Amino acid sequence: MAFKRPARKDYTEESLYEYAIGALGRRMRSVAEMKRLMRPKVAHQEDGDRMVEAVIERLKQQKYLNDARYAETYSNNRKENQKFGRLRVTTDLKARGVHGDVIDAAMKTTYGDTDEVELAKKFVQRKRIKPLDPKDQKAAARIFRTLLRAGFSSRSAYRVLNGMKADAEILAALEAEAAEATETPENE
Repeated sequence: MAFKRPARKDYTEESLYEYAIGALGRRMRSVAEMKRLMRPKVAHQEDGDRMVEAVIERLKQQKYLNDARYAETYSNNRKENQKFGRLRVTTDLKARGVHGDVIDAAMKTTYGDTDEVELAKKFVQRKRIKPLDPKDQKAAARIFRTLLRAGFSSRSAYRVLNGMKADAEILAALEAEAAEATETPENE
C-alpha cells in the first residue's frame, strides 16, 4: 500500500514569520540562510518570493537578523571555542552567504590582534595532537595539513611544526608543497 504524500502547506506571511522565528530560536542565521530556508516552503505559492522578502525585512527591523552581528559572533565563537584560523572562518562565512565587506569587518574585529602561531598551537592542544617524532614525515605532513584545513597559513603551520622539533628537510618539503598548491595555473 502506497503512502499518500501530505498536501503542501500554504503559508501566510504571518505563519512564515512564525516559522522564521522558530528557526532563529534554534540558532543564529544569516539573511541568505534564512532565505534558503524559507523559499522551499513557499515555492509553490505565487506570492512566495514577496512573502519571503517581507518576512526578512520584518526580521531586520526587529533586529532578529543582522549579518554584521552574525559574522562577528560566529567568528568570535569559532576562534575562542574551536581555535580555528582566519581563513577557515572566512570560508565558512562565505558559504553561509555573508557579504565580503561584512566578513572583512568581522575578521578585523575578531582576528585583528591575534597571534596566529599561538592560536595554531592552541588548536594543536585542543585536538590533542601528540608530540612529533622529528623523523616521522607522515605525522608531520598530517599535522601540517590539519593546520591548513583549520584555516592557518602555511607559514604558521611551519612555525608550529618547527616548535615541535620536526626535521628541517620535512618542513622544507611541506612548505614547497603548500606553495605549489596555492599557485594558480597560467592557462586558466
